[in-house]
Amino acid sequence: MNRLRTGSLTTLIISAIGIIYALIMDPAPWVVYGVAIFLIPLFILSVGILSMAEPEEEEADERVNEPFIGY
Repeated sequence: MNRLRTGSLTTLIISAIGIIYALIMDPAPWVVYGVAIFLIPLFILSVGILSMAEPEEEEADERVNEPFIGY
């Protein structure tokens, strides 16, 4: 769990820096497209993973005791 959290936090920071760079520095259009295609979805994904990585106190026992039953 710690490895997942560290990776997601690193991805969040790198993508946030890239997004801020594209907003402030006015780079070439292909850089802005790259940020829009890759870094914005990575930012959203890493926020979601960080929010799902730690269970709430009420759900902690349920995640350990009950197996994943599918969709």
